[in-house]
Amino acid sequence: MVMIKVDGVFFSYDSHEALSNVSFEVEQGEFIGVIGPNGAGKSTLLRVMSKILRPRSGAVLLSDVDIQGMSERSVAKEMGFVAQDNTITFGFKVRDVVLMGRNPHLGRLDSESIQDIKIAEESMARTGVSHLAERLITEVSGGERQRVLIARALTQTPRILLLDEPTLHLDISSQLEIMDLLKRLNAELKLTVVSIYHDFNLAARYCERLLLMNKGRIEALGTPRNVLTEDNLRRVFGIDVHTYYNPLTDSIYVVPLQNSNWKGFKRGRKIHVICGGGSGGQLMHRLVDGGWDVTVGVLNLLDTDYEAAKALGIPIVSEAPFSPITEEAHDQNLKNIRESEAVIVTDFPVGCGNILNLEAAKKALESGVLTILIGADSILSRDYAKGEATQRIKELLDMGAVHAGTVQEALYKMESILTGED
Repeated sequence: MVMIKVDGVFFSYDSHEALSNVSFEVEQGEFIGVIGPNGAGKSTLLRVMSKILRPRSGAVLLSDVDIQGMSERSVAKEMGFVAQDNTITFGFKVRDVVLMGRNPHLGRLDSESIQDIKIAEESMARTGVSHLAERLITEVSGGERQRVLIARALTQTPRILLLDEPTLHLDISSQLEIMDLLKRLNAELKLTVVSIYHDFNLAARYCERLLLMNKGRIEALGTPRNVLTEDNLRRVFGIDVHTYYNPLTDSIYVVPLQNSNWKGFKRGRKIHVICGGGSGGQLMHRLVDGGWDVTVGVLNLLDTDYEAAKALGIPIVSEAPFSPITEEAHDQNLKNIRESEAVIVTDFPVGCGNILNLEAAKKALESGVLTILIGADSILSRDYAKGEATQRIKELLDMGAVHAGTVQEALYKMESILTGED
């Protein structure tokens, strides 16, 4: 059953068009998140949906009735709206703030009935603020205040809850509390929820559908998996991201990589990374962000460093899982090394299957390529090649490889040597 229908809505602030032909439907009991960059029209959309603003053209239908033909009181009985700016400077008690939610149900001279008070108390209990009833609203924390304001909206006994960035300025614990509360209200009361978020991962974790806006238009509408794509986020936000399924939250997870607007910055200088076992992610990220042309290898296809390099768009020399490095992959690795100004070897676990990566580092030194070893002093704890890896690391240091204790130190030494400032 369609609860809300936004049909061809246009809205302008003077000459600035904030909403342009916006159309979508919200089913009863849905939990929808609205996302988009600043100035996309998200807050304006919610204000039009709640009849705070009147569209220039188009309509918002509530159960097939145009809200412009309804009184503000009637709309407030159907929709609770929690605005982004909810500053309350007067010293009202929390109980009184929540009771304000009954105003749409009262006549001008009416006072709250026992039933009204009961509804307010139930709302406070549902939102976990009953213990704050006698506290002043100016004395509660940000997370507590947000729950009080949600309780006030619930006291309107609406079928729909609209929220403009309900987690704004809250710490991560309070954010999760608010989102868990909204999800529980959605499930227990069959409450239809439409809310604005800036946090992609929070929205993906809790929302059934996402509406992606940009410049007053809808760019995408659908499940988080279909909306939070790398192409969509690059197009709308100008950022490169990697998206993957997070089994812990059973949702899509977005990892920002690099601002697309800086893609033009390239040093035109190549660095090769030898890593594995998750040891190279930070290094590769820093190199790419620094404008270096990066290659990496040899990595097996199941290595987390392989996934990191793939997400960063780095050319990879790869090998099949659980297989030793082949001569073909080793030769390709050496080719990338010969084309590089420096090779950085991370503190990866070394076994018989990937020992050729240390041989590749030796070839780099023999070719005069700057070679930096990160964490060489920890080789004993990660030598699974019966001591051969330890011997090879010692040999590399004797040949002139530069030792660095951390990624930061490795990058500093590399830049200093390559620029002649060492």
